[in-house]
Amino acid sequence: MSIYALANLIARLFNVYEFMIVVWCIMSWVPRGIGHGGIDSFRDALGTLVEPYLGFFRRLMPTLGGVDFSPILAIFALGIIERVVLSIIL
Repeated sequence: MSIYALANLIARLFNVYEFMIVVWCIMSWVPRGIGHGGIDSFRDALGTLVEPYLGFFRRLMPTLGGVDFSPILAIFALGIIERVVLSIIL
C-alpha cells in the first residue's frame, strides 16, 4: 500500500465520520417512534458512534437558546485534525 493510498483511506474515513455527524444531527429532528423501530435503532447505533466525540464539545460549548452548536465545532475540529494527520503522513 503506497503512502498516497493510505492518505486517501484516512481522508475517506474522516469524511465518513463527518457524514455520520451530519446524519445524526438531521435524525435528531425526527421524532422517536416513527416507523417500526428501524429508524430508532439506526439513530441509537449512530449515536453510540458519534456521541462520545460530540460530548467533548458539548462540555466546552453550552447550548445557546436551545440550539446545540457542538456538531459544527466538532466537524470544524475534525477537519483540522484531518489536515494535521495528512500533513504528517505526506
